[in-house]
Amino acid sequence: MTSKERVQCALAWGRPDRVPVEMYLTPEMGEKLTAYFGGHSVSEALGVDFRRVHPDLKPVGRRRPKPAGAARFNLEGATRKITTDTGATYVECISFPMAQIQTMWDIADWPWNDPDDYDYAALPGKCARHAHYAICVGGEGTPDILNGLSRARGMEQVMMDIAARDEVGLAIIEKYVAVKYAIIKRSLEAADGRIDIVRLGEDCGNQNGRMFSKKDFDEIFRPQLQKFIDLAHAFGAKAMLHSCGDTHEIMPAFIEMGLDVLDAMQPEPPGMQPLEKWRALCRGKMAFCGLISTQKTLPFGTEAECRAEARHRLDVIAPGGGYIFAPAHCIQPDTPVENVIAVYEEALGKPLPPG
Repeated sequence: MTSKERVQCALAWGRPDRVPVEMYLTPEMGEKLTAYFGGHSVSEALGVDFRRVHPDLKPVGRRRPKPAGAARFNLEGATRKITTDTGATYVECISFPMAQIQTMWDIADWPWNDPDDYDYAALPGKCARHAHYAICVGGEGTPDILNGLSRARGMEQVMMDIAARDEVGLAIIEKYVAVKYAIIKRSLEAADGRIDIVRLGEDCGNQNGRMFSKKDFDEIFRPQLQKFIDLAHAFGAKAMLHSCGDTHEIMPAFIEMGLDVLDAMQPEPPGMQPLEKWRALCRGKMAFCGLISTQKTLPFGTEAECRAEARHRLDVIAPGGGYIFAPAHCIQPDTPVENVIAVYEEALGKPLPPG
């Protein structure tokens, strides 16, 4: 099977030749694995079955000037600094310009990110270059209301907007999501049926349960996410939602919404155990991606423990389709390379010698 055929088979609840494989890495872990494979592509070496495409930002167009002292700034104008406090490279916001928006007039005057600032013409060619892979558009930042908008407006302010059902705050969410939706829609139109998966993101859980109440999910988040799921299906693609944390209470709602894949499921929260229970609930309805522990087993387990966890996912979760083998989050740089190699050797059913 090609990678595309393998993923399509698994998501149709068939029996592929092997489990589809995905990979999430910090830059530092990527460098370690690149060195292990002698400079060769880590995605190729680990048998990753997915490739992402996206429209390019036009070189000419409306742009905000880069603020002094900022390492980066996003298209909403929030400035960021690069931090390695955890041992891995991340960017953290240091300004929240959209917190200035206080009235409906401010919303109208705000220089919103514009879908016209992207060039969609190259997407068919990008898809053609990855024709044998499962091609994805979007990502964990689409629409990503809680985290994404918080990087421009501030987490506390976004949470207050939602809790108080603030008219201005809700209008900001609506506009923010509408821009993301337009970019995905135009990407799907340009790709003309070549996209297999629309990738979405919204952290709906934390280590102890829901990130927000059922009422907030049903009234604020669900309608916005539903738009993207329906859009994906209208173009013949699957919808794949990334959510960190414990999502077991929300799984029935995800199934009702028609979500095809829940990514990248964390096995560590107590509410996610036993995994077999949630697999039975979702079997034939919603696929899982993830479940290889990046909090415990991969960084702190022995090679034998890593192989045992991988074998459980392959022998118990994967049979019958509907499973994508992947880490539950980006593999951090303190993870032994041999542990990463061990789990992927189990998934691929072959040794992965150094390059």
